Amino acid sequence: MGAMDFENVTPQELKNYQQKHKESEYQLIDVRQTEEYSDGHIPGARLLPLDELEGRLSELPQEQDIVFYCRSGARSQAAAVIALDENPTLQKVYNVIGGFMAWDGRALMAFPKFEVFADKTSMASLMYRSMDLEKAAQRFYVHMHARHATDPFAETIDRLSKAEVAHARAIYKHWAASEASPKPFDELYGELSGEILEGGEPLLAVVERIDAAGDQSCIGLMEMAMTIEVQAYDLYRTMADRSTETAAQEAFLSIAQMEKKHMQMLAKAMGQC
Repeated sequence: MGAMDFENVTPQELKNYQQKHKESEYQLIDVRQTEEYSDGHIPGARLLPLDELEGRLSELPQEQDIVFYCRSGARSQAAAVIALDENPTLQKVYNVIGGFMAWDGRALMAFPKFEVFADKTSMASLMYRSMDLEKAAQRFYVHMHARHATDPFAETIDRLSKAEVAHARAIYKHWAASEASPKPFDELYGELSGEILEGGEPLLAVVERIDAAGDQSCIGLMEMAMTIEVQAYDLYRTMADRSTETAAQEAFLSIAQMEKKHMQMLAKAMGQC
């Protein structure tokens, strides 16, 4: 079982699963914070906050299915990735789409998806698009930091913003190796538009939704960031699987590893909420 080999289930599918399985056959894990869990949780769920997961992976059951959920499905996706990456021999792992909000009857806005690399074929064009995606993520974090510069999680957001530039620099090395006369990184990066995030959604649409929603809580913003990082991780792992060139596979796997570190950074930042 690979790091993204978990199964997404709806709340209704989870209820159907629970009816068909004995309690001893699975463990339902809530990866939200203690206060959120206290305010309401799915009956029978065990609390294991995402920011504590890495240090408590040994507590995950080896002989039971694992069902992760959070508020909206973002943190639980990251939990599934982290758990399977560290221990690919786990039993079946599930992620509850929409999380507790969907379980509780509240609707979530779905993220549109499309192939951000659909029109790119060569190694150089794939790497160029990857740099542009990293710049979009960096712009997202810059926007978040500007709005929340005095909040406890601002330092993490600033680190993530700088890390996206570092990611782009790492990708640049792969891109430059295939170019006869590559532009210097700073010049090239300055020319990138950074309009599309890794999940395929326009950056402007995400920013406008955040600003209009009025949900500027730490948890809400961290989940938005977590969703973007999970989508990025999934994207680059998929591109690695689809690539036929060894160099491209290694490059995309390297980027995916970086994105996983971002998820881990956000997981720890959840504790500041």
